[in-house]
Amino acid sequence: MSKEIRQLEPTQLWNKFADLNAVPRPSKKEERVIAFMKNFGKNLGLETIEDAVGNVIIKKPATAGMEHRTTVVMQSHLDMVHQKNSDTVFNFDTQGIDMYVEGDWVKAKGTTLGADNGLGVATIMAILESTNIAHPAIEALFTIDEETGMTGAMGLKGGLLSGGILLNLDTEEDDEIGVGCAGGIDVTATRTYTEEETPEFKIGFKINVKGLQGGHSGMQIHEGLGNANKIMNRLLFDGFENFGLRISEIDGGSLRNAIPRESKAIVAIDAMHEDAFLLETQHLVNTIKTEYKTMEPDLEVTISKCDTPKNVMDLGVQEGLIRAIYAALNGVYRMSADIPDLVETSNNIARVIVKNGAIKIGCLTRSSVESSKIDLANSLRATFELTGCEVEYSGDYPGWTPNMDSAILKVMAKLYEDLNGTKPHVAACHAGLECGILGQNYPEMDMISFGPNIKGAHSPDERAQISSVQKYWRFVLEILKAIPEKN
Repeated sequence: MSKEIRQLEPTQLWNKFADLNAVPRPSKKEERVIAFMKNFGKNLGLETIEDAVGNVIIKKPATAGMEHRTTVVMQSHLDMVHQKNSDTVFNFDTQGIDMYVEGDWVKAKGTTLGADNGLGVATIMAILESTNIAHPAIEALFTIDEETGMTGAMGLKGGLLSGGILLNLDTEEDDEIGVGCAGGIDVTATRTYTEEETPEFKIGFKINVKGLQGGHSGMQIHEGLGNANKIMNRLLFDGFENFGLRISEIDGGSLRNAIPRESKAIVAIDAMHEDAFLLETQHLVNTIKTEYKTMEPDLEVTISKCDTPKNVMDLGVQEGLIRAIYAALNGVYRMSADIPDLVETSNNIARVIVKNGAIKIGCLTRSSVESSKIDLANSLRATFELTGCEVEYSGDYPGWTPNMDSAILKVMAKLYEDLNGTKPHVAACHAGLECGILGQNYPEMDMISFGPNIKGAHSPDERAQISSVQKYWRFVLEILKAIPEKN
């Protein structure tokens, strides 16, 4: 862990971030970070609770003179997305994040940084540990598993919190005050198929799509970034149509909430078509690179000979698969009619696995409108069912409906303008925040979301802007001083 991180201002926040990033904290494997957070609260002598699902709540009394202010829930999630470059040797289960400073940015060496949502967690830790920061009574809520199901927020029972205001510290633009977010649902298509012995006179090739930026499948879905699964399928479709290409294996993408950066496939073609196949496929690769030259300048596609695979997919199943993936929507489905420039509904074809007689396709469908979310999910379901897949919905969570009459919104909007001389961007986002879920058991709680500038979340290019963290920290301190009195 670089010492230079701990010397950044505000030191109390960056030191807590460095402490947190030394603890492995993958989603669904949060045992170590839960223990870390419980020890942190208990060592401060504060009331510390672990609920039935693993969320940690730490309660701190108000500072002198702030006892009559409304109790504030400060909330962030403990888990982080684990992504690394293919050439990076790193074990997320055992290693802490290796951070460094480059100009005005904190980055990680070949992996995700964990600023999403580690900077929010570190902010709350710094407030809890402080002895000179004025604040009302605080209930610090550290949820688990936000990135792969939001099961922590879903499992939080009513009655554990008494706060009237919730500050969610999980937004990634420092001029934005979040008042709403998208809900989501996982759409998973599966089927089995009969493997066939590879016909005679076939030769094997390995196709590798890599070098894409990846990124957040909600916040960046509208940017036109390349999806490795769709690009790979385009190559396979062309090879099948023109040369009778047969598929042996596909392994594309990783996490549902990350735009796929890489995909690999093992295929077979007739030996007599080798030269024509390579020429045609390279021509298509060049075309795709031209299409993506602005957004994906580092896109790389390699096609190399390999041992001829022993088995390939059943021909009819293969044809249905590549046509279904071609037809399945990836990207923006509908823009909001009510909020300018807001993506309402989208889909990310996140994972494609074909191997040993089994197909699995994983999608994350998001929308701020429940009916539109289900409409797109049903469209995907119909597409995959037409090719014989079984389709399952899971991980369904609600969106967060904007409340433009929010009392804390009015306080924060004025504070932001006073501090920065410009009005904040009050907006809903196309990411999944926990506010909508938490609001189900705490419907009277006034909720808001904000945070510092974080770029490239959910990818190894994730980075946090140092000057923005300083701006955000000043905002946090002023908000806590301005919390209104209890009704």
